[in-house]
Amino acid sequence: MGKKRITEEKKEEKAGAIKPASPASLAGKSAGKSAKVKVSNGTLYIRSTYNNTLMTLTDKSGNALFASSSGALGFKGAKKGTPFASAKIAEFLADKAINVGIKEVDVVIKGVGAGRESGIRTIAAKGIEISAIKDVTPIPHNGPKPKKPRRV
Repeated sequence: MGKKRITEEKKEEKAGAIKPASPASLAGKSAGKSAKVKVSNGTLYIRSTYNNTLMTLTDKSGNALFASSSGALGFKGAKKGTPFASAKIAEFLADKAINVGIKEVDVVIKGVGAGRESGIRTIAAKGIEISAIKDVTPIPHNGPKPKKPRRV
């Protein structure tokens, strides 16, 4: 159904042959590499719902450095919204934050889930100082207009 293309194999590379990786191509891929960015303080955003907990660590200007959720750490179903899952996320992010050099964070909490407090306690236990805690959970002042009564 169209023109067939004829390709020529290079004599150097045989089909299916595996080339050894050169040291130049592996330069940026070391596993134990130290972080490029050094940040001393940042902001930790915690979004805690009934079903899940998400945490994002940013620098002071709001650029995301690390983010994780309970689902990303392997929790499934109802276990994603538990305080234990939140503590594990916070522990994971705290280890990464210490590698970058973060010593102090402001915490911004949003949501009504069970993992609000345990995440903050875990961050503090890891040795990161918490300078401020702010709750930005949206609260309706009056809410939407209710539905009209049903006429039968």
